[in-house]
Amino acid sequence: MSTQTAGLSTVPVTHHPLRIVGLSGGLSSPSRTLALVEHALARIAVDADAAGLSNTTQLIDIAALAGIGALRSRPAPDDVEAAFQAVEGADFLVVGSPAYKGSYSGLFKHFVDFLDYRGLIGLPVALLGTGGSERHALVIEHQLRPLFAFFQAQPLGTGAFFTERDFANGVVSTGAAQERFTRMVDEAVHALASRRAHLRPAVEKAA
Repeated sequence: MSTQTAGLSTVPVTHHPLRIVGLSGGLSSPSRTLALVEHALARIAVDADAAGLSNTTQLIDIAALAGIGALRSRPAPDDVEAAFQAVEGADFLVVGSPAYKGSYSGLFKHFVDFLDYRGLIGLPVALLGTGGSERHALVIEHQLRPLFAFFQAQPLGTGAFFTERDFANGVVSTGAAQERFTRMVDEAVHALASRRAHLRPAVEKAA
């Protein structure tokens, strides 16, 4: 906790931990996409903490949300509604989807369709994709990036698309894949630092 000095009085300033939320649109079990989002979420959280940015993490597996495929309106059942609210209340979002014929999964899009766009305005987002071959690599730039631009979110400059050769068994391969992943994590920590700097202290919000 830090303090601000005004005249002879000091006012305690508190910050809530930055909320980092992972969102996986993987459909299979086990899911390489889910494992990748979980890995990125953990790495970003550790590096952010090392930079003095306290944080909490939450991982949302869309495929594990009962009834999401049949959802037609909000409010949704409790677990699904809680997932929506976690994304809308995040300070940073890590999203990942497998690529099917060059696009994200239908279930991922179905979930995103119910999000309140106002909760994503200005939200920094790390974009991840997985696929069977490099033919799907443009899913980041041609599908995911425009989707979150529509929500007026702020996707990181570096997105990461991985084939099984690039990411398997929870490990990012050395070389270009590792360099790309590390660059994305560095950008994520920088975005979190910027968000912390622009968030008003909790004591000011309560005043």
